Amino acid sequence: MSAFAAVTTGKAAAAIAVVQVFGDSAETIIKKIFSPAGKTPAIFEPGKILLGIISDGSETIDQVIIGCEAPGQLAINCHGNPLIVADIMQLLQKNSAVLLTADELLAEIFSAEKPSSSIALEAKLTLLQAETVQAAKIIVNQLDSGLTKTIKQWLDNKTPLEKIKADTEQILKDTQIAKLIIFGCTVVLLGPPNTGKSTLLNFLVGRQKAIVTDIAGTTRDWVSARCRIGPLSVELIDTAGLAETLDGTIEKASQQKSIEMLEKASLVLLVLDSSQTDNQLDEPVLEKIAGKKIITALNKSDLPEKFDIGKLPESLSNTVKISAKFGDGIENLLEKIQIVCGVTGFDLKTAVCFTARQENLLKQLEKADSEQLAVSVITELLNAPLSV
Repeated sequence: MSAFAAVTTGKAAAAIAVVQVFGDSAETIIKKIFSPAGKTPAIFEPGKILLGIISDGSETIDQVIIGCEAPGQLAINCHGNPLIVADIMQLLQKNSAVLLTADELLAEIFSAEKPSSSIALEAKLTLLQAETVQAAKIIVNQLDSGLTKTIKQWLDNKTPLEKIKADTEQILKDTQIAKLIIFGCTVVLLGPPNTGKSTLLNFLVGRQKAIVTDIAGTTRDWVSARCRIGPLSVELIDTAGLAETLDGTIEKASQQKSIEMLEKASLVLLVLDSSQTDNQLDEPVLEKIAGKKIITALNKSDLPEKFDIGKLPESLSNTVKISAKFGDGIENLLEKIQIVCGVTGFDLKTAVCFTARQENLLKQLEKADSEQLAVSVITELLNAPLSV
Protein backbone atom coordinates (compact mmCIF):
# COMPACT_ATOMS: atom_id res chain seq x y z
CA MET A 1 0.00 0.00 0.00
CA SER A 2 1.42 3.36 -1.01
CA ALA A 3 0.42 6.88 -1.92
CA PHE A 4 2.24 9.87 -3.33
CA ALA A 5 1.32 13.55 -3.15
CA ALA A 6 2.51 16.64 -4.99
CA VAL A 7 1.49 20.23 -5.57
CA THR A 8 0.83 20.49 -9.30
CA THR A 9 0.20 24.22 -9.50
CA GLY A 10 2.69 27.09 -9.23
CA LYS A 11 4.38 27.98 -5.95
CA ALA A 12 3.14 31.58 -5.90
CA ALA A 13 -0.02 32.67 -4.12
CA ALA A 14 -3.15 32.14 -6.25
CA ALA A 15 -6.91 31.77 -5.91
CA ILE A 16 -6.74 28.00 -6.28
CA ALA A 17 -4.02 25.39 -5.77
CA VAL A 18 -4.11 21.72 -6.70
CA VAL A 19 -2.61 18.88 -4.69
CA GLN A 20 -2.70 15.51 -6.42
CA VAL A 21 -2.69 12.24 -4.49
CA PHE A 22 -1.94 8.99 -6.29
CA GLY A 23 -1.53 5.39 -5.25
CA ASP A 24 -3.40 2.34 -4.04
CA SER A 25 -3.85 3.87 -0.58
CA ALA A 26 -4.74 7.38 -1.83
CA GLU A 27 -8.45 6.94 -1.15
CA THR A 28 -7.80 5.53 2.32
CA ILE A 29 -5.67 8.56 3.26
CA ILE A 30 -8.19 11.07 1.89
CA LYS A 31 -11.04 9.43 3.82
CA LYS A 32 -9.08 10.03 7.04
CA ILE A 33 -8.79 13.78 6.52
CA PHE A 34 -11.83 14.68 4.37
CA SER A 35 -15.41 15.25 5.53
CA PRO A 36 -17.99 15.71 2.73
CA ALA A 37 -20.55 18.52 2.89
CA GLY A 38 -24.06 17.40 3.75
CA LYS A 39 -25.08 14.02 5.06
CA THR A 40 -24.24 11.89 2.01
CA PRO A 41 -21.14 9.72 2.49
CA ALA A 42 -18.26 10.41 0.14
CA ILE A 43 -18.08 8.03 -2.81
CA PHE A 44 -14.70 8.18 -4.57
CA GLU A 45 -15.65 7.05 -8.06
CA PRO A 46 -13.89 8.29 -11.23
CA GLY A 47 -15.67 11.39 -12.50
CA LYS A 48 -17.09 12.34 -9.09
CA ILE A 49 -16.57 15.84 -7.64
CA LEU A 50 -16.86 16.17 -3.87
CA LEU A 51 -17.20 19.32 -1.75
CA GLY A 52 -16.12 19.23 1.87
CA ILE A 53 -13.63 20.05 4.58
CA ILE A 54 -10.08 18.84 5.12
CA SER A 55 -9.17 18.79 8.77
CA ASP A 56 -6.46 17.58 11.11
CA GLY A 57 -8.45 16.11 13.96
CA SER A 58 -10.70 18.89 15.26
CA GLU A 59 -8.74 21.61 13.40
CA THR A 60 -10.21 22.64 10.05
CA ILE A 61 -7.58 23.40 7.45
CA ASP A 62 -9.64 24.37 4.39
CA GLN A 63 -12.83 23.88 2.45
CA VAL A 64 -11.91 21.98 -0.70
CA ILE A 65 -13.22 20.32 -3.82
CA ILE A 66 -11.89 16.84 -4.54
CA GLY A 67 -11.89 15.56 -8.09
CA CYS A 68 -11.82 11.80 -8.57
CA GLU A 69 -9.79 11.58 -11.76
CA ALA A 70 -9.18 7.82 -11.89
CA PRO A 71 -8.92 4.88 -9.51
CA GLY A 72 -6.31 5.84 -6.91
CA GLN A 73 -5.87 9.30 -8.40
CA LEU A 74 -7.46 12.23 -6.57
CA ALA A 75 -7.04 16.00 -6.95
CA ILE A 76 -7.52 18.28 -3.96
CA ASN A 77 -8.53 21.77 -5.13
CA CYS A 78 -7.90 24.09 -2.20
CA HIS A 79 -7.42 27.82 -1.66
CA GLY A 80 -4.10 28.99 -3.07
CA ASN A 81 -2.61 30.50 0.07
CA PRO A 82 0.85 28.83 0.34
CA LEU A 83 0.33 28.31 4.08
CA ILE A 84 -2.84 26.31 3.44
CA VAL A 85 -1.13 24.25 0.76
CA ALA A 86 1.79 23.54 3.11
CA ASP A 87 -0.60 22.44 5.87
CA ILE A 88 -2.38 20.01 3.53
CA MET A 89 0.92 18.56 2.33
CA GLN A 90 2.12 18.10 5.93
CA LEU A 91 -1.18 16.41 6.82
CA LEU A 92 -0.85 14.02 3.88
CA GLN A 93 2.69 13.19 4.92
CA LYS A 94 1.50 12.65 8.48
CA ASN A 95 -0.90 10.05 7.08
CA SER A 96 1.89 8.17 5.25
CA ALA A 97 1.79 9.83 1.82
CA VAL A 98 5.21 10.26 0.20
CA LEU A 99 5.72 13.86 -0.88
CA LEU A 100 7.09 14.36 -4.42
CA THR A 101 7.60 17.10 -6.94
CA ALA A 102 5.01 17.44 -9.70
CA ASP A 103 7.34 15.81 -12.26
CA GLU A 104 8.11 12.92 -9.91
CA LEU A 105 4.41 12.32 -9.31
CA LEU A 106 3.67 12.28 -13.04
CA ALA A 107 6.47 9.77 -13.50
CA GLU A 108 4.82 7.50 -10.92
CA ILE A 109 1.44 7.84 -12.67
CA PHE A 110 2.89 7.12 -16.11
CA SER A 111 4.81 4.10 -14.81
CA ALA A 112 1.66 2.63 -13.29
CA GLU A 113 -0.09 2.84 -16.67
CA LYS A 114 2.21 0.04 -17.91
CA PRO A 115 3.50 1.64 -21.12
CA SER A 116 4.25 -0.60 -24.09
CA SER A 117 8.01 0.02 -23.83
CA SER A 118 10.66 1.95 -21.97
CA ILE A 119 10.72 4.41 -24.84
CA ALA A 120 6.96 4.98 -24.48
CA LEU A 121 7.37 5.88 -20.80
CA GLU A 122 10.29 8.17 -21.56
CA ALA A 123 8.22 9.85 -24.27
CA LYS A 124 5.46 10.71 -21.81
CA LEU A 125 7.97 12.15 -19.36
CA THR A 126 9.95 14.06 -21.98
CA LEU A 127 6.78 15.62 -23.39
CA LEU A 128 6.64 17.66 -20.19
CA GLN A 129 9.87 19.38 -21.27
CA ALA A 130 8.96 19.97 -24.92
CA GLU A 131 9.50 23.63 -25.83
CA THR A 132 7.37 23.74 -29.01
CA VAL A 133 4.63 21.87 -30.88
CA GLN A 134 7.30 20.55 -33.25
CA ALA A 135 9.23 19.26 -30.25
CA ALA A 136 6.18 17.35 -29.01
CA LYS A 137 5.63 15.87 -32.47
CA ILE A 138 9.22 14.62 -32.65
CA ILE A 139 8.85 12.85 -29.30
CA VAL A 140 5.46 11.29 -30.09
CA ASN A 141 6.63 10.19 -33.52
CA GLN A 142 9.40 8.10 -31.95
CA LEU A 143 6.75 5.65 -30.74
CA ASP A 144 5.60 4.44 -34.16
CA SER A 145 7.48 6.18 -36.98
CA GLY A 146 10.90 6.87 -35.54
CA LEU A 147 13.16 5.22 -33.01
CA THR A 148 10.82 2.42 -31.93
CA LYS A 149 10.00 1.45 -35.54
CA THR A 150 13.69 1.38 -36.47
CA ILE A 151 14.62 -0.76 -33.46
CA LYS A 152 11.81 -3.24 -34.11
CA GLN A 153 12.86 -3.51 -37.75
CA TRP A 154 16.38 -4.39 -36.63
CA LEU A 155 14.98 -7.24 -34.54
CA ASP A 156 12.28 -8.46 -36.96
CA ASN A 157 14.53 -8.38 -40.04
CA LYS A 158 17.62 -9.70 -38.28
CA THR A 159 19.51 -6.72 -39.66
CA PRO A 160 23.28 -7.26 -40.09
CA LEU A 161 25.45 -5.66 -37.43
CA GLU A 162 27.20 -3.29 -39.82
CA LYS A 163 23.85 -1.94 -41.05
CA ILE A 164 22.66 -1.46 -37.46
CA LYS A 165 25.84 0.43 -36.62
CA ALA A 166 25.48 2.64 -39.70
CA ASP A 167 21.84 3.37 -38.80
CA THR A 168 22.87 4.15 -35.23
CA GLU A 169 25.51 6.60 -36.39
CA GLN A 170 22.87 8.46 -38.40
CA ILE A 171 20.40 8.45 -35.50
CA LEU A 172 22.97 10.01 -33.19
CA LYS A 173 23.79 12.62 -35.81
CA ASP A 174 20.12 13.52 -36.33
CA THR A 175 19.64 13.58 -32.55
CA GLN A 176 21.91 16.62 -32.23
CA ILE A 177 19.51 18.58 -34.42
CA ALA A 178 16.38 17.17 -32.77
CA LYS A 179 17.63 18.12 -29.30
CA LEU A 180 17.72 21.79 -30.35
CA ILE A 181 14.03 21.56 -31.27
CA ILE A 182 12.98 19.47 -28.26
CA PHE A 183 14.87 21.24 -25.48
CA GLY A 184 15.56 24.63 -27.07
CA CYS A 185 18.83 26.20 -28.10
CA THR A 186 21.07 28.98 -26.87
CA VAL A 187 22.25 31.74 -29.20
CA VAL A 188 24.95 34.02 -27.82
CA LEU A 189 25.25 37.51 -29.25
CA LEU A 190 28.92 38.37 -29.24
CA GLY A 191 30.95 41.29 -30.52
CA PRO A 192 32.78 44.51 -29.68
CA PRO A 193 31.00 47.25 -27.72
CA ASN A 194 28.42 49.40 -29.52
CA THR A 195 27.91 47.11 -32.50
CA GLY A 196 24.17 46.81 -31.78
CA LYS A 197 23.86 43.53 -29.90
CA SER A 198 21.30 44.89 -27.46
CA THR A 199 19.29 46.53 -30.24
CA LEU A 200 19.22 43.24 -32.12
CA LEU A 201 18.12 41.28 -29.06
CA ASN A 202 15.33 43.76 -28.39
CA PHE A 203 14.16 43.58 -31.99
CA LEU A 204 14.07 39.77 -31.97
CA VAL A 205 12.13 39.45 -28.71
CA GLY A 206 9.81 42.36 -29.55
CA ARG A 207 10.34 44.29 -26.33
CA GLN A 208 13.11 46.21 -24.65
CA LYS A 209 15.10 43.77 -22.58
CA ALA A 210 18.54 45.39 -22.75
CA ILE A 211 19.42 49.06 -22.35
CA VAL A 212 20.26 50.65 -25.69
CA THR A 213 22.27 53.90 -25.96
CA ASP A 214 24.95 55.36 -28.20
CA ILE A 215 27.55 54.92 -25.46
CA ALA A 216 30.02 52.13 -26.15
CA GLY A 217 29.92 49.32 -23.59
CA THR A 218 26.49 50.09 -22.11
CA THR A 219 25.85 46.41 -21.36
CA ARG A 220 28.10 45.49 -18.43
CA ASP A 221 26.54 42.11 -17.76
CA TRP A 222 24.77 39.43 -19.77
CA VAL A 223 21.07 39.74 -20.51
CA SER A 224 18.88 36.88 -21.70
CA ALA A 225 15.46 36.61 -23.30
CA ARG A 226 13.47 33.93 -25.12
CA CYS A 227 11.90 33.99 -28.56
CA ARG A 228 10.67 31.61 -31.26
CA ILE A 229 12.61 31.19 -34.50
CA GLY A 230 10.82 28.67 -36.71
CA PRO A 231 10.59 25.38 -34.77
CA LEU A 232 13.19 26.56 -32.26
CA SER A 233 12.64 27.94 -28.79
CA VAL A 234 15.68 30.18 -28.52
CA GLU A 235 17.35 31.68 -25.48
CA LEU A 236 19.14 34.79 -26.71
CA ILE A 237 22.04 35.91 -24.54
CA ASP A 238 23.39 39.41 -25.05
CA THR A 239 26.93 39.38 -23.67
CA ALA A 240 28.92 42.27 -22.32
CA GLY A 241 31.08 43.82 -25.04
CA LEU A 242 34.41 42.09 -25.45
CA ALA A 243 36.79 44.97 -25.97
CA GLU A 244 40.39 44.43 -26.98
CA THR A 245 41.60 46.20 -23.84
CA LEU A 246 39.57 46.00 -20.63
CA ASP A 247 40.11 48.22 -17.62
CA GLY A 248 38.51 47.85 -14.20
CA THR A 249 37.05 44.95 -12.26
CA ILE A 250 33.49 45.41 -13.58
CA GLU A 251 34.58 45.06 -17.21
CA LYS A 252 36.80 42.08 -16.42
CA ALA A 253 33.97 40.33 -14.60
CA SER A 254 31.62 41.01 -17.51
CA GLN A 255 34.14 39.61 -19.98
CA GLN A 256 34.47 36.43 -17.92
CA LYS A 257 30.68 35.97 -17.88
CA SER A 258 30.61 36.41 -21.65
CA ILE A 259 33.19 33.65 -22.00
CA GLU A 260 31.16 31.36 -19.72
CA MET A 261 28.05 31.93 -21.85
CA LEU A 262 29.98 30.87 -24.94
CA GLU A 263 30.57 27.43 -23.48
CA LYS A 264 26.83 26.65 -23.50
CA ALA A 265 26.08 28.25 -26.85
CA SER A 266 24.45 26.24 -29.64
CA LEU A 267 25.24 29.09 -32.01
CA VAL A 268 27.32 32.28 -31.85
CA LEU A 269 25.81 35.32 -33.49
CA LEU A 270 28.81 37.59 -33.98
CA VAL A 271 27.61 41.17 -34.36
CA LEU A 272 29.97 43.59 -36.11
CA ASP A 273 29.51 47.21 -37.14
CA SER A 274 29.55 47.46 -40.94
CA SER A 275 29.90 51.25 -40.74
CA GLN A 276 33.32 50.91 -39.10
CA THR A 277 36.66 49.54 -40.33
CA ASP A 278 37.42 45.82 -40.32
CA ASN A 279 39.66 45.98 -37.22
CA GLN A 280 36.97 44.91 -34.75
CA LEU A 281 38.24 41.54 -33.52
CA ASP A 282 41.38 40.34 -31.82
CA GLU A 283 42.92 36.87 -31.66
CA PRO A 284 41.71 36.02 -28.11
CA VAL A 285 38.10 36.54 -29.20
CA LEU A 286 38.58 34.36 -32.28
CA GLU A 287 40.11 31.64 -30.11
CA LYS A 288 37.10 31.66 -27.79
CA ILE A 289 34.65 30.97 -30.64
CA ALA A 290 36.81 28.49 -32.56
CA GLY A 291 34.87 25.34 -33.39
CA LYS A 292 31.47 26.93 -32.75
CA LYS A 293 28.66 27.37 -35.25
CA ILE A 294 28.96 31.05 -36.17
CA ILE A 295 26.89 33.56 -38.11
CA THR A 296 28.45 36.98 -38.62
CA ALA A 297 25.79 39.69 -38.56
CA LEU A 298 27.07 42.87 -40.21
CA ASN A 299 24.89 45.41 -38.44
CA LYS A 300 24.06 49.05 -39.19
CA SER A 301 23.51 48.44 -42.89
CA ASP A 302 21.49 51.69 -42.88
CA LEU A 303 24.80 53.60 -42.58
CA PRO A 304 27.56 53.96 -45.22
CA GLU A 305 29.51 50.70 -45.38
CA LYS A 306 33.20 50.78 -44.41
CA PHE A 307 33.71 47.15 -43.39
CA ASP A 308 35.70 44.93 -45.76
CA ILE A 309 34.00 41.50 -45.69
CA GLY A 310 36.85 40.03 -47.70
CA LYS A 311 39.20 40.36 -44.73
CA LEU A 312 37.10 38.11 -42.50
CA PRO A 313 38.69 34.73 -41.68
CA GLU A 314 37.03 31.64 -43.18
CA SER A 315 35.38 30.71 -39.88
CA LEU A 316 33.44 34.00 -39.92
CA SER A 317 32.53 34.02 -43.60
CA ASN A 318 28.89 33.02 -43.09
CA THR A 319 27.60 36.59 -43.11
CA VAL A 320 24.30 38.44 -43.31
CA LYS A 321 23.77 42.19 -43.55
CA ILE A 322 21.18 43.65 -41.18
CA SER A 323 19.97 46.84 -39.58
CA ALA A 324 18.81 45.95 -36.08
CA LYS A 325 17.55 49.50 -35.68
CA PHE A 326 15.16 49.34 -38.65
CA GLY A 327 14.70 45.57 -39.08
CA ASP A 328 16.32 45.30 -42.50
CA GLY A 329 17.69 41.83 -43.25
CA ILE A 330 16.22 40.26 -40.11
CA GLU A 331 14.20 37.69 -42.06
CA ASN A 332 17.39 36.59 -43.82
CA LEU A 333 19.09 36.30 -40.44
CA LEU A 334 16.29 34.16 -38.99
CA GLU A 335 16.37 31.88 -42.01
CA LYS A 336 20.14 31.53 -41.74
CA ILE A 337 19.90 30.66 -38.02
CA GLN A 338 17.56 27.77 -38.85
CA ILE A 339 19.81 26.57 -41.67
CA VAL A 340 22.97 26.65 -39.54
CA CYS A 341 21.19 24.82 -36.70
CA GLY A 342 20.10 22.19 -39.23
CA VAL A 343 16.36 22.44 -38.51
CA THR A 344 15.26 23.71 -41.94
CA GLY A 345 13.29 20.89 -43.53
CA PHE A 346 14.01 18.52 -40.65
CA ASP A 347 11.57 15.58 -40.82
CA LEU A 348 9.78 15.32 -37.48
CA LYS A 349 9.42 11.56 -38.02
CA THR A 350 13.18 11.06 -38.25
CA ALA A 351 14.47 8.39 -35.87
CA VAL A 352 16.20 10.15 -32.97
CA CYS A 353 16.78 9.56 -29.28
CA PHE A 354 15.53 12.02 -26.69
CA THR A 355 16.93 10.88 -23.34
CA ALA A 356 20.43 10.43 -21.98
CA ARG A 357 19.70 6.73 -21.40
CA GLN A 358 18.81 6.19 -25.04
CA GLU A 359 21.80 8.17 -26.28
CA ASN A 360 24.23 6.24 -24.06
CA LEU A 361 22.85 2.89 -25.24
CA LEU A 362 23.02 3.93 -28.89
CA LYS A 363 26.65 4.94 -28.42
CA GLN A 364 27.29 1.46 -27.01
CA LEU A 365 25.47 -0.04 -29.98
CA GLU A 366 27.60 1.99 -32.37
CA LYS A 367 30.69 0.29 -30.91
CA ALA A 368 29.21 -3.21 -30.56
CA ASP A 369 31.58 -5.90 -31.78
CA SER A 370 29.12 -8.81 -31.89
CA GLU A 371 25.51 -9.44 -32.88
CA GLN A 372 24.84 -10.89 -29.43
CA LEU A 373 25.93 -7.64 -27.75
CA ALA A 374 23.90 -5.61 -30.25
CA VAL A 375 20.72 -7.59 -29.52
CA SER A 376 21.30 -7.15 -25.78
CA VAL A 377 21.61 -3.36 -26.13
CA ILE A 378 18.59 -3.15 -28.46
CA THR A 379 16.49 -5.16 -26.00
CA GLU A 380 17.53 -2.85 -23.19
CA LEU A 381 16.55 0.16 -25.30
CA LEU A 382 13.02 -1.19 -25.63
CA ASN A 383 12.32 -2.97 -22.38
CA ALA A 384 14.70 -1.91 -19.60
CA PRO A 385 13.01 -1.11 -16.26
CA LEU A 386 13.32 2.59 -15.56
CA SER A 387 13.92 4.33 -12.27
CA VAL A 388 11.43 7.20 -12.17
